[in-house]
Amino acid sequence: MSKTYYLAQSNEVELFKAAASMNLPILIKGPTGCGKTRFIEAMGEELGRDVYTVVCHDDLSAADLLGRHLIDEKGTYWQDGPLTKAVRNGGICYLDEIIEARKDTTVVLHSLADYRRVLPIDRTGELIEAHPDFMLVVSYNPGYQNVLKGMKPSTKQRFISLSFDYPKPELEKEVIIKESGVDADTAQKLVDIAQDIRNLDDTDIQEAVSTRLLIYSAKLIIKGFNPYQACMHSIVESLSDEDDVLEVLEKFITLHFSKD
Repeated sequence: MSKTYYLAQSNEVELFKAAASMNLPILIKGPTGCGKTRFIEAMGEELGRDVYTVVCHDDLSAADLLGRHLIDEKGTYWQDGPLTKAVRNGGICYLDEIIEARKDTTVVLHSLADYRRVLPIDRTGELIEAHPDFMLVVSYNPGYQNVLKGMKPSTKQRFISLSFDYPKPELEKEVIIKESGVDADTAQKLVDIAQDIRNLDDTDIQEAVSTRLLIYSAKLIIKGFNPYQACMHSIVESLSDEDDVLEVLEKFITLHFSKD
């Protein structure tokens, strides 16, 4: 199996390894598509730990994390959820976009994210002590945070925090080349387009163009798509549905790639 590619931007690798060695939980903040999940996968491989990823949403229940009783032809049995599996067997439990989960769900993390490192399972009566290799990692996008959806201070202060952003231009160019195989000149143009869009003010774009979308564009170009069309499909149409915004974004594309 090939090793997950991740290009460090700062001291995040050293910080993550230090936290893992001391059994400290990690909170990662950053915009969509900036490499948070890729980083966790790479760290799991680096540390030799399985990664249990849960994408949080409004309907996520505590049972989705802990587990539930199921029934088969032999009767009722208990099935561990991803959090319980990681706690019991060791591994990294990664809760992506944690602020999307219901507040009553995140409360179950408290006893794991402090000195106790235990997980109570009320339905089975168990109190599971975390495996020495268990690590809790959560993430969220600050751009989506609001009064109704925010992490409680009592939860946030249980974590070491890491702030991610899109890579610096020279690093982003290197990532695009590595991930897609596109040539350096094309990769640079994609980075320039991203910089133009990210510097926009007063638009209806909820999220700036991500490194992920740039890689998608590069992969389409490698596949034989006209660069302009590749960017329209992977960047422009993904960022907005508003005609006036689409027009502005298209102009940025045509500055670097011809329609023909």
